Amino acid sequence: MNDPQLPPTTLYRLDPRAAAGVMGPALVLLAVVVLAVTLAVAATGGPPDLIIVVVALGLIGIFTLGWWLRARAWVLRVDDDGYTVRLIRKAGVKHAAWSEVQELATASPREIPVVVLHLVDGGTTTIPVQILATDREQFVRDLGARLNASQRRPR
Repeated sequence: MNDPQLPPTTLYRLDPRAAAGVMGPALVLLAVVVLAVTLAVAATGGPPDLIIVVVALGLIGIFTLGWWLRARAWVLRVDDDGYTVRLIRKAGVKHAAWSEVQELATASPREIPVVVLHLVDGGTTTIPVQILATDREQFVRDLGARLNASQRRPR
């Protein structure tokens, strides 16, 4: 039975500042590729239009990446059954059912606020809250409500 206060599924998206942290290196990569193509065209006497094509394709790629990060990419998906984490390299366990979660805790290793989901089998999932486009306290309350609702459900 789901809690009427909770939506069936919630997606937590990437904070715009974290998305900008991805866009910066992508722009640098585009600049390096354009430089390499320019040098190759100059050295081989190739067609200069190749540079324009590379720049155009690169810009389309950059804008597509920006749109995807802003509108489509999600970091955490929670529903009545459990959670799934994406885009976090060192999250630990990336997917678990709420029945596998023993407790929810907050911590600040190296001054970075995180939510840690401790699993029954000893595994953990660590989510750095600052990369989420949501209020920190509301996020913790929402996860706690999901966990509490799952523990009230008959198994």
